[in-house]
Amino acid sequence: MIVPFLDLKSINLCFRDDFHAALDRVLDSGQTILGEEVHFFEQEFASYCDVNHCIGVGTGLDALYLVLNAWGIGHGDEVIVPSNTFIATWLAVSHTGALPIAVEPDPASFNIDPIGIEKAITPRTRAIIVVHLFGQPADMDEIMSIAEKYGLKVLEDAAQAHGARYYGRRTGGLGHAAGFSFYPSKNLGALGDGGAITTNDPELADRVRALRNYGSRIKYRNQEKGFNSRLDELQAAFLRIKLPYLDAGNSRRNEIATLYQKKLRNPCIESPTVCVWAESAWHLYVIRTQRRDELMQHLEGLGIGTSIHYPMPPHMQDAYNDSSMAGNINPLASQLAGELLSLPMGPHLSDEQVNVVIQACMEFH
Repeated sequence: MIVPFLDLKSINLCFRDDFHAALDRVLDSGQTILGEEVHFFEQEFASYCDVNHCIGVGTGLDALYLVLNAWGIGHGDEVIVPSNTFIATWLAVSHTGALPIAVEPDPASFNIDPIGIEKAITPRTRAIIVVHLFGQPADMDEIMSIAEKYGLKVLEDAAQAHGARYYGRRTGGLGHAAGFSFYPSKNLGALGDGGAITTNDPELADRVRALRNYGSRIKYRNQEKGFNSRLDELQAAFLRIKLPYLDAGNSRRNEIATLYQKKLRNPCIESPTVCVWAESAWHLYVIRTQRRDELMQHLEGLGIGTSIHYPMPPHMQDAYNDSSMAGNINPLASQLAGELLSLPMGPHLSDEQVNVVIQACMEFH
């Protein structure tokens, strides 16, 4: 049996008729930029995340960068980031001119370690970016307590955590602001690029709305040097269709994760740890093994798709091979990059397919 790692075609074809109707609606409206679809999606996603404001932007990276920019973070500042994350988290900091300061993860959850955060704070530290990696919320109460102690802003990178909860509270409203990605593979994925910022801060929301649109609140009047990063009207229409089904999709992901957790038994394989505070969105189901490449080849030989998130951490990338990052070793992130493997996960999977994956993993020796 072929088990794809991800089957976006099947996921999106479920909405085919609705997507066509949305296209007709956008065409009939004559509005293609910052029209009613974006306006209503922002309201609906803000309500979903239990926050007061949502601002649609071009990408998840833009969401993070625009928040940092709106906070006035720039040259000479430091922003604490996880050592093991997708490079976009670091790039958002670098594009402001600030320096990303890497903190290693908790080895159990793979999320940033609050103890490491406090040790990394200096007089130059302005903010902390917390990534809810693979869909599991980080320990936000502890992190917010540290931030309050030192007067720091906290930005959630919630690109993988649409709908996840921390002690019952949605991600996106746990810090001072959050950045989401709607890249097609996300739990709430568009049919192209897209992103959003969520916050309860009205001043931040107002500034980001201007920054995403050339620094303009009134057409042809530019109060500051802004950017062009607007959620596309058509993508907003598609996201509005998918949003009501997000919780059902996450529920199915949780059922699949539960099957993996209960049945997958192999001394070579370490299953992910679920923290007591977390209701994970299970964007990815990531196992750990010292024989990662062998296991990957074994599964692919049986027609089972896998992926590596991520094969090279940011500090090892050529983009950060410069003097400003000298001494940035991050041994745990480097180790995890050689041991983590993502198994098939998503609402497209049947129980039969999941059991095929489990059996194949248990047969690996």
